[in-house]
Amino acid sequence: MKTAAEIMDADVPTVSPDADARAAIELLAKTEMGAIPVIDAERKVVGIVSESDLILSDEEADLHLPHYLNIMGGVVFVGSMKGFEKRLNKAFATKVSELMTADPIVARDDDDAEAIAKTIAEQHHNHLPVVDGEGRLAGLVTRADALAALVASH
Repeated sequence: MKTAAEIMDADVPTVSPDADARAAIELLAKTEMGAIPVIDAERKVVGIVSESDLILSDEEADLHLPHYLNIMGGVVFVGSMKGFEKRLNKAFATKVSELMTADPIVARDDDDAEAIAKTIAEQHHNHLPVVDGEGRLAGLVTRADALAALVASH
């Protein structure tokens, strides 16, 4: 059974958490990957930015103010302002750290393809950063990579 190191793409673009969100968006547009690992100065994986992080769902895209009532001249919001603020912040995020999924699930370079395929299926992820024994980025493995390795081994 092949390992993550054998099926991953080792040549993957990366961004830092402090990078401008535009840099991540441009990298995603240029690569066919669909996700970009976010690494710190020591190449440790701190997050991942995927195309789905850049898409506001319908309920976020319209960003209406929460429902409110006008009671005796004062405005009282019904529902969560916190949720609205979170959506608003995401819509106007400027740093990669505000867009990324932090502490992503990762594969180790010596994990076998079957374990990776299982993780991908259970977690509903399409991409897993692959790390070495020190937790540094080694590459990126996709759902397609894992499935191809499974098919080849059976």
